[in-house]
Amino acid sequence: MKATQISFPDQNRISATYSRIREYIRRTPVLEMQGADFALGPFPLFLKLELLQHTGSFKARGAVTNLMCRQVPPAGVVAASGGNHGVAVAFAAKKFNVPARIFVPSVCPAAKRQLIQGYGADLAIAGDRYADALEASKLWQEESGAMPIHAFDQHETLLGQGTVGLEFEEQVPDLDTLFVAVGGGGLIGGIAAWYQKRIAVIAVEPQAAPTLARALEAGRPVDADAGGIAADSLAPRRVGELMFPIAQKYVRKVVLVSDDEIRNAQDLLWKSARIAAEPGGAAALAALTSGIYRPRNGERVGVLICGGNTTAVDFSR
Repeated sequence: MKATQISFPDQNRISATYSRIREYIRRTPVLEMQGADFALGPFPLFLKLELLQHTGSFKARGAVTNLMCRQVPPAGVVAASGGNHGVAVAFAAKKFNVPARIFVPSVCPAAKRQLIQGYGADLAIAGDRYADALEASKLWQEESGAMPIHAFDQHETLLGQGTVGLEFEEQVPDLDTLFVAVGGGGLIGGIAAWYQKRIAVIAVEPQAAPTLARALEAGRPVDADAGGIAADSLAPRRVGELMFPIAQKYVRKVVLVSDDEIRNAQDLLWKSARIAAEPGGAAALAALTSGIYRPRNGERVGVLICGGNTTAVDFSR
C-alpha cells in the first residue's frame, strides 16, 4: 500500500479521507426522536447510531484510514486497545490481508476479545488498564517491526473519526449542540475539527475517568483516574497530544457523568428505542438523561451513540 502524506486534520482533509474510505465503512443512520421520549424537555433529539458501524463502533473509520494511508510493513500492524479499537484494527487488517497483533488489558470484555479473535488477529492480554496494554504493544512493535496503529493519538485516526462529523452534518445540517463521549479523544478531536465552532460540541466523560477535564484544567494532557463502568472504552489515563489543541479551540465544555447515570442512559436507550449500547456508547446521552445539561425549548440536539459491543441483552432467554 502506498503511503500518503497526512497533515493536521481539517475539513478538506476529512472530506478527502471520507471519499477514500467510503466503500469500506457504513454510513450509519440517524434516529430522530424528541427529548420527551426520554422524559426530557420539548426539543428535537437526533441519535447518530455509530454502534451500527462495522465492528460495533466508530473505531472502524480510523482503523481503515490508517491501513489505507500508511505503508504497512511485512510484519503487519500492532495496536493497544481497551477493546473497540482492537476489534476495528483486526477487522481492517483482515480486510486488507495483513497480520495483526492486538494487546488488551484485563478489563477488556469477553465480547470484544471474541470479536478480535474472530477477525483472525493475535490477541494478547497485558495488565489491568489500557496504559499497560499500550506499553506492551510498544515492546512488540520494537521487536517485530510491525506498524503501530494508535487508538487516538495518530493523524490518520483523527481524520477517520472526523468523518463521523461530516456524515452527521450531511444528515442533520442544522444541529445546535452535539454530545460526544471522550476517552483518549480521537473521536471528539476529529468531530470538533470538522465542525469547528459552527455548533456547540460538548464532551462527556465518566467521573471515574475525567481525562479531558483534567487536561483542560492543567493546560496540557495529564494523567487522570482510569476507572469506572466504561473503563474498557473511556479510560486511557490521558487524552492524546494531537487532539488536545483541537479540544482547547473547538470543544465548548466538558460534562462529567457518574456510573449510575451511564447505566440509566443504557436502560433508557433500550426501553425507549430498543438500542443496546455499551456503557461508553451511552455515556454521551447520560449528559441529558441525568439532567446535568438541560437544552432550551427547540434546541436541536445531537448525541453520538458510539458503541454497542455488549452482551447485556441475553437472547438465550
